[in-house]
Amino acid sequence: MPNSPHSFGLLGLVDWVVVAAYTGGLIVLGLLMSRRRIAPVDYFLASRATTWPVIGLALLASNMSSTALVGLAGGAYAMGISVYDYEWSAIVVLVFFCLFLLPSIIRSQTFTMPEFLERRYDRRVRLYFALLTLFLNIVVDSAGVLYSGSLVCQLLFPGWPLGLIVALLAGTAGVYTTLGGLRAVIYTEAVQAVVLMLGALMISIGAFSGAGGWHAVMTAVNPAAISLIRPVGDPGVPWPGLLLGIPLLGFYYWCTNQTIVQRMLSAKSIDHARWGALFAGLLKLPVLFLIVLPGTCALLLFPKLPRPDLVYPNLILQLLPTGMVGLVVAGFVAATMVSIASMLNSASTLITMDVIRQFKPDLSDSAVVRIGRISTAALLVIAVAWAPQLQLFPSLWQYLQAVLAYAVPPVVALFLVGMFWRGANADGAAATMLLGSLFGFALFMINVVLGWTHFHFLYSAPILTVLDASILVGISLLNPAAPGTSIAVSMWKLDFSRAERLRLELLPIWQDYRYQAAALLALMAAVVFAFR
Repeated sequence: MPNSPHSFGLLGLVDWVVVAAYTGGLIVLGLLMSRRRIAPVDYFLASRATTWPVIGLALLASNMSSTALVGLAGGAYAMGISVYDYEWSAIVVLVFFCLFLLPSIIRSQTFTMPEFLERRYDRRVRLYFALLTLFLNIVVDSAGVLYSGSLVCQLLFPGWPLGLIVALLAGTAGVYTTLGGLRAVIYTEAVQAVVLMLGALMISIGAFSGAGGWHAVMTAVNPAAISLIRPVGDPGVPWPGLLLGIPLLGFYYWCTNQTIVQRMLSAKSIDHARWGALFAGLLKLPVLFLIVLPGTCALLLFPKLPRPDLVYPNLILQLLPTGMVGLVVAGFVAATMVSIASMLNSASTLITMDVIRQFKPDLSDSAVVRIGRISTAALLVIAVAWAPQLQLFPSLWQYLQAVLAYAVPPVVALFLVGMFWRGANADGAAATMLLGSLFGFALFMINVVLGWTHFHFLYSAPILTVLDASILVGISLLNPAAPGTSIAVSMWKLDFSRAERLRLELLPIWQDYRYQAAALLALMAAVVFAFR
């Protein structure tokens, strides 16, 4: 049964002590990790010394932000557990990433993904990708995290305006991000991932207990709401969209997004980068039971919520006992701060390395780091200004996925075609960037704003990606150009795979990422089959 004091958005003294102790400890950890950061490789890539457990936990914390917690639980409440399709499909994408793209990225020794793409094409592509990533980082990722984190805080402080709460959360995260760089961010992320999973476990237990247990939930809820594979006409995740749309959005997020890939760029070796990525994939499996299905329980617990985005905050504040509420609320607020910190660090890396240093290559290392800190603060202000506007959209999940579906297909085409086809050139890439962005904007206006068509956004992503790939191939064939000298490092080659196979034969099976990937895919398939 709900705890009445919590239903009014109030915490007990013990809860407040836990919240203060945990969030304060996280900030102190970030500040401690901020010492002795001088060179850009230290500030932006944590000295390239991160090990696989930290990478895997940091990837989970970056991904499972307050946005994901609110969005997944709310999505399950509104349209069923098919929202988990975005999570399990990430495992397939991460395995693909480890096989084909990650070795080239690590071998390139680049700071950013736009820098990596420049080696495949030219500087125009680098600047375009950097600016697009910055736009999505601030307007979609950072603003979404701030907005979702503020939902819980607004229940705790019902009289406070949303804008003030957003500013306080952002300012706290900005302190240790600006000072400490990626090392401060990545270790606070690792700690946060552990607390996040423990908190989600407690909420899941409370949700199923309050709803009458597993059997009661599985029998009382509409079978369509607990099915991962949905028919063509499903408004949530139709199966063609699962097959064609989600993998493309997942490829952008897990394989090209600076916030995510920067954690693997900081790895001490290619093995640690791969193990960290697969470990993150393994941690995605329990998300169904810890975050998504509690949203299904909420159909029985809170059948008349005004907005799906309120599901997870209500699960926290109405189901848990005193003290436990404080820990979970602290974890939720910290998830907001940690996610903002990681996104801002990645964004400042993009501005510094892909924009400023391109026009001022003679800057000293200390000047580069100083500009990174200033840009972090500036980006924070923009995110704070935009975040309150997200309450105007029907749901947070709809906002996040729809924007990506129309914005990222040109990037996906540039990476996928360029990785496997040597003939793709800079002129084709420039045309793809320009025309692809125009087509994406036009389709967004036609399908979303004007409502002239009504097809699912998961169909928009593959349509636009095929169109952009056709532009890249067509223009490259019409205007063939000799490939640059750095093109080899940014492409996948069968020779690399053969050399890798010989190296892996010297390792024990349990350290061979191929066997790890196969086992992970088998576990994923079992979960999907059970909830098909």
